[in-house]
Amino acid sequence: MAKPKKSANSLNLRDPQYYNSRELSWLEFNNRVLHEALDPRTPLLERLKFMAIFCSNLDEFFMVRVAVLMQQVEAKVTQLGLDGRTPQQQLDDISFSLRPLVIQQHQHFEKVLRPQLAQNGIYLVNYIELSDKQRTYLDNYYEEQIFPVITPLAVDPSHPFPYISNLSLNLAVVVKNPDTDEEFFARVKVPKVLPRFLALPPELGMTHNGKPAHWTGIPLEQAIAHNLESLFPGMTIQEYHTFRITRDADLEVEEDEADDLLIAIEQELRKRRVGGNPVRLEIQSQTPQSVRSRLLEDLELDEIDCYEVEGLLGLRDLMYFMSLPLPEHKDRPWQAVVPSRLQRIREPNPNNPQVHDVEDGKDIFTVIRERDILVHHPYQSFSSSVVKFISSAAQDPDVLAIKMTLYRTSGDSPIVNALIAAAENGKQVSVLVELKARFDEENNIYWARRLESVGVHVVYGLVGLKTHCKTILIVRREKDRIRRYVHIGTGNYNHKTARLYTDLGLFSCRDELGADLTDLYNYLTGYSRQKSYRQLLVAPVNMRDRFLALIRREIENAQNGLSGRIVAKMNSLVDSEIIASLYEASRAGVQIDLIIRGVCCLRPQLKDISENIRVISIIGSFLEHSRIYYFYNNGQEEIFIGSADWMPRNLDRRVEAITPILDIDIAKDLQEILGIMLADNRLAWELQSNGTYIQRRPGDNCPESNSQKALMAMALGSNGVASNIEPISAVRN
Repeated sequence: MAKPKKSANSLNLRDPQYYNSRELSWLEFNNRVLHEALDPRTPLLERLKFMAIFCSNLDEFFMVRVAVLMQQVEAKVTQLGLDGRTPQQQLDDISFSLRPLVIQQHQHFEKVLRPQLAQNGIYLVNYIELSDKQRTYLDNYYEEQIFPVITPLAVDPSHPFPYISNLSLNLAVVVKNPDTDEEFFARVKVPKVLPRFLALPPELGMTHNGKPAHWTGIPLEQAIAHNLESLFPGMTIQEYHTFRITRDADLEVEEDEADDLLIAIEQELRKRRVGGNPVRLEIQSQTPQSVRSRLLEDLELDEIDCYEVEGLLGLRDLMYFMSLPLPEHKDRPWQAVVPSRLQRIREPNPNNPQVHDVEDGKDIFTVIRERDILVHHPYQSFSSSVVKFISSAAQDPDVLAIKMTLYRTSGDSPIVNALIAAAENGKQVSVLVELKARFDEENNIYWARRLESVGVHVVYGLVGLKTHCKTILIVRREKDRIRRYVHIGTGNYNHKTARLYTDLGLFSCRDELGADLTDLYNYLTGYSRQKSYRQLLVAPVNMRDRFLALIRREIENAQNGLSGRIVAKMNSLVDSEIIASLYEASRAGVQIDLIIRGVCCLRPQLKDISENIRVISIIGSFLEHSRIYYFYNNGQEEIFIGSADWMPRNLDRRVEAITPILDIDIAKDLQEILGIMLADNRLAWELQSNGTYIQRRPGDNCPESNSQKALMAMALGSNGVASNIEPISAVRN
C-alpha cells in the first residue's frame, strides 16, 4: 500500500529548501545563453552574437541585481531570500558560480571561435601579428583619428584617481621617468565614440584561400596601447593592462515626493550617466598584483568583486561582426508573414481617407468585427497588424479616440508617429508613457515630450507602480453606436524588438473587453479605484487572486477524482505564493508543465512536493517573451495571454493586464503553440530538482523538433506541422 502523503497543513510548502535562488537561477539562464555560443550547431557569427548577449546580460545583472545586494550588505540587511540565503551569502554564491562561466566564455572565444573565424576569412588579429605595411596604416590612422580624441589621466598626489565611467574600457599604464627612475600610474580611456574593432582596407587584409579575407582588423585598445609613447613623451612605458568596471545603474526616484516625475527622472538619468558606485572590476589575467591592488583600492572594491579575463575584455562588442555581409554564417533570415485575415486590408489614401487603393478589400475594423484575431510575432508581421491598427485609426474619420500604454518603444517608432498623426487629425489621444522602464527612461522621456508637443494627453503612470500592461483602446463611431476596439498583448509596442521577441497579441471588439479597458484607463489617468473587472485579470487589483483561484480549482477537481492540468509559459517564476499553490496542486495530482525562459525559483520533481511538475526553458534565435496560461477546468478549458509573469513585482507592484481567450479556434491555436514547445528537443532545457538544467537531445530514430522552426512553418501555413504533437490537455503519468 502506498504511503499516504503528509497533508498540506502539516507540510510547510514555503520552506526555503523547496526554492531555488533567484540570482543563481538567473545565472543558470545566462549559462544556457552561453551554451548557444559554445554549440557547434549554431552558425559561426550567431555564436559571436550569443557571446555578446551573455556579456551584455551580465553587465545588467551587476548594474541592478548585484548592486542591490551590495547595498543590502552595506546597510547590514540580514533578511533571508526565498531560498534562505542572506544578501552576503548570495553574493558569495554568485561569485563562486559565475567565475567558471566567465573563464569558459573567454577561453572558448580565444581558443575556439577566434581560430574558426580565421578559418572562414575573418581575421581578428593582435597588433604584434601585423606586417610592417599594416602597422604603418594603423599608426597613421591612430595619429589622425584616435590620438586627438583620447586624454591620458595621471594619478599622483596632485591628480586624484580619475572617475571611470560605467562599462568603459580602459588602459592602466605604468610609466617611468628615465631621469629619476620614478614610476607613475596613469589611466587612458578607450573612447566609445570610435569603433571597438578597427578594420584594415581590403588591399592590406589577410588572404584566405588565395583571395582577400572578408575582414581583417584589430581591437581599438591595441592600437592605443602600441602608441602610448605619443601620450607620454619623454617617459618610458613600463607596462599597460586593460580593465573594465561596472557601476550601479538603477534609478532612485522618490515618486511621492517628486512634484514632476519627468523632471525627477531626468535628474536621476544625469546621475546614471556619471554612474553609481562600482560593483565589478574586470582585468586581464596577467595583470600584476600591484596594479590589481591599486585599482581595487581606488575603486573601493574587494577581491570578490574582481574578475580575471583571459584575452579581450568587453565581449559584448562582438555584436559588431553580425553586420558583416556573410549570410552563410548566420541564421537564415525570417520574413514575417502577414496573417491571412489581414492580407486584404485596404490601404487608406492619406489625402482622402474615404478613397482606398484596394476597393474590394476591407478595413481592419471590419475584419476585427467578424471575429477576434490572434497575431504571433515575429512569425507574423507586427507592421501589418499592430502598426496597421494604429495607423488606420489615425486616418479613419470615424475614430474618435485612441488610448494606449507605452512601456518600451524604438527610437524611430512608427507607433508614436501614428499617434502624432492621430492628434494632428483631431483625435482624442491619451498615452501612458512609463518613464520608469529600466534603461529606456531617456528614450521614453523624448517621446513623451514629442507627444505632448502635438496635443497628446500624456500620463506618466501611478505613484509606486510601473505600468507594464500592453494595451490599446480605439473608440469608433459606427452608424448609431459607439464601438470599442482593443489590442491586448504580451510584448512592447516596439517594431524592432518585434522581429526578435516572440509575443502574442489579441485584437477584439468584444464589449466586455472594451468596457474593461475603459475602466483600466480611467484607473491609470484619473482617480478611479476600480476593484473588479468583467473579464480582464488586472494587477495589482485582482490578478493574484484570480490566478490562485484558477490553480485552486484544478486542485479541487483533482481531489474529487477528476483530471487536473496546468500549462503556463512565462519569462520568470518567482512568486512564493504561486509556487506554494503549484506545489499543493502537484501533491493533489494536477499535472503541470511550465515553460519558463529565465528565472525559476520552483524546484520540480521533488519527492512528495513537485513530482507532477515539469519545467523547461527554450533558448533559440528568438527571445521567448510571450505569456500563456492554460487551465484544463474539467474539460471546459480556459486559456489566457498578457503582460505578467508570476513574480511579486508583476502581481503586486505593476499595472498588468491578462485577457481570457474566448474564441475557440484561437484557443486551439494557443494550445498547439504550447504543444509544439513542450515537444521541443532542440532548443529546450529541462530543469532538474537541484536547480541545474539539461539540454534535450533527439533520441535514436527520433527527428529533431525545433519549436521556433515549427512555428515558422505554422505561420507559413504548412500542413501537418504539429501532427505528432500530443494535446496539452492530455494528462501525463
